[in-house]
Amino acid sequence: MKNLGIIFLEGMYSNIKRILFASDRVTDMELRNKILNGEIVPTDKVAEVSCIGCSGCKNVCPTGAIEMVKLEEPVELIEGIIKEEEPVLDSLKCVHCYHCHDFCPLYALFGGAGAVHPNDVGEVDSDITELLKKPVKISEDKIAYISKFLSDNAVIRKREDQNSK
Repeated sequence: MKNLGIIFLEGMYSNIKRILFASDRVTDMELRNKILNGEIVPTDKVAEVSCIGCSGCKNVCPTGAIEMVKLEEPVELIEGIIKEEEPVLDSLKCVHCYHCHDFCPLYALFGGAGAVHPNDVGEVDSDITELLKKPVKISEDKIAYISKFLSDNAVIRKREDQNSK
């Protein structure tokens, strides 16, 4: 009973503090001015190093918040897989459903962190060539499902070539 009283008093104290002093609701004036002047720079939404440009994220986005943009110069990730496009996330259309993150082939196939995420991607230091060479066991049903959403079926072709050898 004593613990219940302590919890009640602590909750009452923090709520009174919030009501009277607007604690944890008020931004400082410097941040307010940056917001009003448009000086806040959004964080990166796409991990360009990890992204293989497959368009899977764009194809599963329910709000159409992801657009694939052509790269100035295509990048060959490994033999047979060339990255020609990169996703750009429109923060105004994004509803943070995380479909893009959950569908990212690197996440789905390799169990690593996805390349596209509505929140800050942070520092990405994964070696994409090593991830793409890593053998993975996935059922044919899962591969068929994933390949419906991909614009480039080079991953599927490479797997078929390896299986036929």
